[in-house]
Amino acid sequence: MSVIEVRELTKQYGKTRAVDGLSFGVHPGRVTGFLGPNGAGKSTTLRLVLGLDRPTTGFATIGGRPFACYPEPLRQVGALLDPQAAHGGRTARKHLLALAISNGIPPRRVGDVLEQTGIADVAHQRIRTFSLGMRQRLGIAAALLGDPAVLLLDEPTNGLDPEGIIWIRDLVRELAGQGRTVLLSSHLMSETAASVDHLVILGSGRLLIDLPMQEFIDSRSRPQARVRTTEPDRLCIALAGSGLDLRGGGDGLWTVDGTSAEVVGAIAAREGIPILELVDEQVSLEQAYLDLTAAETEFVSASPIVGREA
Repeated sequence: MSVIEVRELTKQYGKTRAVDGLSFGVHPGRVTGFLGPNGAGKSTTLRLVLGLDRPTTGFATIGGRPFACYPEPLRQVGALLDPQAAHGGRTARKHLLALAISNGIPPRRVGDVLEQTGIADVAHQRIRTFSLGMRQRLGIAAALLGDPAVLLLDEPTNGLDPEGIIWIRDLVRELAGQGRTVLLSSHLMSETAASVDHLVILGSGRLLIDLPMQEFIDSRSRPQARVRTTEPDRLCIALAGSGLDLRGGGDGLWTVDGTSAEVVGAIAAREGIPILELVDEQVSLEQAYLDLTAAETEFVSASPIVGREA
């Protein structure tokens, strides 16, 4: 299996411990989101996994082997770390062709990934002329070049327009659906919520969370139902009989704390109270993440000053 395994991984830079006893696994068939505030150790961890830096202690393997042990690594692992790293004087096609030849990949794959990433029309342009979004697509093309079983993508939506962001979302879901191992690092919570199945969250170089995404959100949420009805007075009385309170209603929506939509719906049905809308409320991934990492954030913005006179 193409599992990424990190065990007791530590990286010390002088007096700074960038990664601190980190252990987790990334498994095939799902998209794993790799999250954490700036300075949490995500980039260092990715560099250690890819053999670009040496750990102080511990180890990281891909498919049971260190990345450096693969003779043609692009066939096993595709990675996007720095889309600016490609030589600006080369064309996109020549850049990919050099990678293909050096990794024993058939040259025909170059055309395939240029088409797949939507940059075939600029294949003969020099990379220095590319926008950030075009460079990002080229970096993704390089990651896909060897048709690898494992992909590590660091901020893959950076610089992409809305169409490109949707394309990335669909791409990673498709790759995971094919049984590949996908590790996706991002600061965009909305895209993470739409793309990933599992979360690995770091803080100050340590593991904070290694859970399925929904399980993590549920763990940070208090049960609450939201309801809209044409007869709030009757519903209020019915809920009170079960020790529940109906609150709000200013916008026509009411909330019931400490219970689920299923319970509220059953009470309303029993009393014949019409319900126009009924859903379970829970915190968003962004809210849950910010709550978890509040004490781990390296840089915190001050609240904006409003109403200040000159």
